[in-house]
Amino acid sequence: MRVADVMTQASITESSTDTVRQAAEKMWRQQTGSIVVVDGADFVGIVTERDILKAVAHGTELDTTHVGDLMTRDVITTSPDTALRDAARLMARHWIRHLPVLKGSEVVGILSQRDLAGVFAALSHEPGEAEIEADQLVRERRLARIEHGDLD
Repeated sequence: MRVADVMTQASITESSTDTVRQAAEKMWRQQTGSIVVVDGADFVGIVTERDILKAVAHGTELDTTHVGDLMTRDVITTSPDTALRDAARLMARHWIRHLPVLKGSEVVGILSQRDLAGVFAALSHEPGEAEIEADQLVRERRLARIEHGDLD
């Protein structure tokens, strides 16, 4: 299984001058734990829920601080053709929850721990049980929450 088989669409902000509050609101609306930052066609960084929590804990002004001031710039990435096992090991080795997927310099998706959990849950079914699709565990439930406004 490859990263491309499991990754989800990356949540992207097209400006590093968006405020931290704008990034947090977008992440909440899309029920995602990270937002990829691009300037034009260039991938420049990532902001994660941990970055937002750290900013809040340190009293950062959310309405005036830009994501460019908060984001991680030296980002570990992978390609869509990477074996899922290798991508999971890379995430574990670097203690990261969100792994941007790039094809050349273009962001084509993101692999999250949630995506990996769905795959491993689908693979570890009990004998006789119907196999659970990773998409059902990850994408459909998240989309249903968004569609029904059940975001609490």
